[in-house]
Amino acid sequence: MRLQKYLALCSVASRRASEGIIAQGRVSVNGSVVTEPGTKVSDGDVVYVDGRRVTPGGKKIYIMLNKPTGCVTTVSDERGRNTVMDYVTDISERIYPVGRLDYNTEGLLIMSNDGDFTYALTHPKHEKEKVYEALVSGIMLHGAVDKLERGVYIDGKKTSPAKVEVLEHRRNSSVVKIIIHEGRNRQIRKMCEAVGHNVLALKRTAIGGIELGKLPLGKWRHLNDAEIKRLMKG
Repeated sequence: MRLQKYLALCSVASRRASEGIIAQGRVSVNGSVVTEPGTKVSDGDVVYVDGRRVTPGGKKIYIMLNKPTGCVTTVSDERGRNTVMDYVTDISERIYPVGRLDYNTEGLLIMSNDGDFTYALTHPKHEKEKVYEALVSGIMLHGAVDKLERGVYIDGKKTSPAKVEVLEHRRNSSVVKIIIHEGRNRQIRKMCEAVGHNVLALKRTAIGGIELGKLPLGKWRHLNDAEIKRLMKG
């Protein structure tokens, strides 16, 4: 089979992400570094990723973490910052974040070691709905809501239509619920800035119909079978 499929079966990453890992020269087959994703491997071949041997099979792990602010959504950080892995140290299997949340954003983060599951959640064609609650500066009025719902330009490209609801007006701020299908860099923050409101705090509350609920900040739980099945749907 193709090397990227093999890595996905080994729970290294999705097939798409595995192609990048291969291209970066992080994979060796039978002692030789391989940089071509289409390379074929078969039973008996010895495959290493980042110096660690990988093999198909093993227990699949699917969890949700209520990510706090002040940590990065990576397995490790070259700058020595806290990562989301610091909150799941009691899981022996090697898992990875599925998608990202900004350093200063809290809320629902899915983590797994199933490459196909990761692909189902992150590939743009699947358009998983993501729900955020944002505390923004100023009083957000209907005009700004309408612009966000129709799409605004960020980084030179118009955002897809969103669903926006003002949940609360405070003295000098507003609490806004925003539902999007895209996953562009710092998208919610940039969208709000485009209509004149800075994001003061941001939390993701749901992905693909799976809600964070009352999971405490910094804690995690396993997804149940129904939740996994729902997220896997294209």
